[in-house]
Amino acid sequence: MASIRKFLQERLKLKVNEQKSAVDRPWKLKFLGFSMHKAKGGKIFIRLAPQTIERVKEKIRGITDRNKPISMAERIERLSSYLGGWMGYFTLAETLSVFKELEGWMRRRLRMCLWKQWKRVRTRYRELRALGLPEWVIHEMANARKGPWWIAYGPMNRALGNAYWRTQGLMSLTERYQSLRQAW
Repeated sequence: MASIRKFLQERLKLKVNEQKSAVDRPWKLKFLGFSMHKAKGGKIFIRLAPQTIERVKEKIRGITDRNKPISMAERIERLSSYLGGWMGYFTLAETLSVFKELEGWMRRRLRMCLWKQWKRVRTRYRELRALGLPEWVIHEMANARKGPWWIAYGPMNRALGNAYWRTQGLMSLTERYQSLRQAW
């Protein structure tokens, strides 16, 4: 590595950034947000780098912060706007399962925000009835003393499924991914 650096700096007069430069296996490196993955059969796939997934999760956490006083429609609009461009760039990755997992996690965060907005038990009863749930489920959920993250996983997941979020205008990552991949 030292001889390569010396060659680049002295002979070619190039400036080498030590933090960005590395020599390693392709699946251990990150380049423009992508990384490589070698499957069991020896085939190499392009995947999202772990840092990229963490960065997009941080952005989603910022938009879906349950203590931010913004409407659900605005949250969904911001998410769809951000993720539309993000998916356009990262469509090259061959990791549909990562997009599915990210999409499910994002919907859970939105359900958590919605539950947090329905602070009072009376509001929870009204909103859950509007979703058309059975009365015993409504009673059980509205009076639950679990936190918003727990509620968003189990009972709210059944009440507010993918179809609900589609009607609210939330973009589906997997559908967008597949439509962009077909356009190639």
